[in-house]
Amino acid sequence: MAFRNCRWELLAASLTLTLALIHLVDANSEGDALYALRRSLSDPDHVLQSWDPTLVNPCTWFHVTCNQDNHVTRVDLGNSNLSGHLAPELGKLEHLQYLELYKNNIEGTIPSELANLKNLISLDLYNNNLTGKIPSSLGKLKSLVFLRLNDNRLTGPIPKELTKILSLKVVDVSNNDLCGTIPTEGPFGHIPLQNFENNSRLEGPELIGLASYDTNCN
Repeated sequence: MAFRNCRWELLAASLTLTLALIHLVDANSEGDALYALRRSLSDPDHVLQSWDPTLVNPCTWFHVTCNQDNHVTRVDLGNSNLSGHLAPELGKLEHLQYLELYKNNIEGTIPSELANLKNLISLDLYNNNLTGKIPSSLGKLKSLVFLRLNDNRLTGPIPKELTKILSLKVVDVSNNDLCGTIPTEGPFGHIPLQNFENNSRLEGPELIGLASYDTNCN
């Protein structure tokens, strides 16, 4: 009987160690993803100084929030005087719910890899210098509630795929260089027109059916 109890205790200890290692590997991969972001950004005010890749996990880093399982759920770097570009490795933060990078000087395109953030609730990239198209792959973000991309230099049409995100409550793409027509399907039927203004090549929803979806885009 004593041998049997000992064997069960060893099995339980082994299982506990295995789970701990899994959490450690997850935490390290999330730390790697965040450190890739740090490397892609210029940080004159040293707001990312605590992002030390030698630490066990990134949950002790400033501007990073984790859940009880030590998974990264928030990155809060709004208005931090950052420049550079967004690292595609951000797409590896599969537990992330809030990505707040507004009011910086970030350039380049929005990585399509952000579509892997299946738990994302808020994507706030407004007031930067982002260029290129809004990735159609963002339509995979089925938990997304807030999508604020206003005050950038984005081009191309508003992806139709975004109309399939039924959880969307707030969309703001004003003050860009978007083209085509404003969608009205799904959640877009309740988005105020002011959230699309100051896109000189973007036509109002009244032209749907009369103008092609990508009108003015060529």
